[in-house]
Amino acid sequence: MFQTPIDKVVTIMNQLGFPLISAMLVVPLLGVLALLFIPAAQEKTIKTVTLITTLIVLAMSLPLYFAFIPGAGFQFEENIPWIPALGINYHVGIDGISLFIVLLTTLLSFIAVLSSWTAITKQVKAYMVMMLLMETAMIGVFVSLDLFLFYAFWEASLIPMALLIGIWGGDRRVYAAVKFMLYTFVGSTLMLVATIVVYLHAGTSDLPTLLTSTALPAGTQIWLFFAFALAFAIKVPLFPLHTWLPAAHVQAPTAGSVLLAGVLLKMGTYGYLRFANPLFPEGMAYWAPLLSVLAIVGILYAALVALVQEDVKSLVAYSSVAHMGFIMLGIFSGGFQGTSGAVLQMVNHGLSTGALFMLIGVLYERRHTRLMKDYGGIFAKVPVFGAFFLIAVFSSVGLPGLNGFVGEFTILLGTFVHNRLFAAFATFGIVLAAWYLLTAVRRVMFGPFNPANENLTDMNTREVVAALVLTVFFFVLGVFPNLVFDKVNPDTEALVNATAPQTALMVNQ
Repeated sequence: MFQTPIDKVVTIMNQLGFPLISAMLVVPLLGVLALLFIPAAQEKTIKTVTLITTLIVLAMSLPLYFAFIPGAGFQFEENIPWIPALGINYHVGIDGISLFIVLLTTLLSFIAVLSSWTAITKQVKAYMVMMLLMETAMIGVFVSLDLFLFYAFWEASLIPMALLIGIWGGDRRVYAAVKFMLYTFVGSTLMLVATIVVYLHAGTSDLPTLLTSTALPAGTQIWLFFAFALAFAIKVPLFPLHTWLPAAHVQAPTAGSVLLAGVLLKMGTYGYLRFANPLFPEGMAYWAPLLSVLAIVGILYAALVALVQEDVKSLVAYSSVAHMGFIMLGIFSGGFQGTSGAVLQMVNHGLSTGALFMLIGVLYERRHTRLMKDYGGIFAKVPVFGAFFLIAVFSSVGLPGLNGFVGEFTILLGTFVHNRLFAAFATFGIVLAAWYLLTAVRRVMFGPFNPANENLTDMNTREVVAALVLTVFFFVLGVFPNLVFDKVNPDTEALVNATAPQTALMVNQ
């Protein structure tokens, strides 16, 4: 039987019992350790070491996909005592739901470092340390199978991102960083309290054990779900808890925006799928109608606000609020199709919006402005950039043949089965998304040429490589969505079956 090189690597690792997930968590920390011994003046060496570190982690994540067995539950598990006196373990592993978010994290971490190559000119060493710490924390969130371990990684991701915004951000960076910290900290505190309550009731914080233990009383589930849901809703962010996001995106450096939109927002939606919904199905049943309504309101509100933005980065930030509203609608549609579509769309949004923020950063490095009125007619001047920008916008809009279409269509299909009115509102949101994104394309790329852009240069090789990698995935997932669905569907089906009596959209309009 023919084996690919990756298959051979997987076989060897299995024979040796190699702790792949732990290695992925440790390698960025080893990268940090290496950076500490490099003089701050050697900026090129620092960048190279950081880039190689993220590339190694990306390569290490590939066997997760090729060795993953659909429907086999949690895989690549490691379960060792962490705090033995309390029975709390270091328990990590992945299933179909977390697999692709981990892959997305390792890919975007590499892209984020690549996009920072010339954009960051001060305290480069500290910046790259923050990037590697972020990668470990983000991966940790998506592989944790213990509530306390999940909380530890969740909090660990907060500090590096706040510092990235607060130190390397724009003019109002401190305000944006503090707002980000305060919002997230409030939600995290409630989640910690709820985690302690669950632990005291069940005597364990191990997720697989909790999923098979006696259910909590319905009244208790309602409030525990609320505590978790609030923390996750802030991170998504769900309307009306979204106000920290536009400020954070506009002020963050390019790489910060790529990781914020591409990965950190997914921590919220992932939290619902992994913890809140399966642990508290009665709580989900109680709060899901409200969450679904807020998702719809967020889709429409963010789209309308995006229409009047002058800053193209702010426009894409509001588009993230709208797109994450779609994902929330899929999660709480109460159906298998909506949930699977939500997982796919989490990946799609990370790719398309990550690409848009990266490309906006390319323009900003050259012109130091994000106002659309300062551009216009530049397509002929920067055709390579223009092509990538158009494709990324079409991906975000959901053009058939690109990755965004299948995710949005599947979510709408799942929503339509349970609530046709919500599906109609969501469809209108797609129309608005096309309006504001294509308006941005028209104002930036076409129309009368602004002479101020006479010396604008096209993308260099490094920037083209970063954009090309993401663009390839737009087409691959657009044409072959089963690359995701085949591995995701068994786990989303099991999740939906576990909460089947508690459908999110109860009234069939």
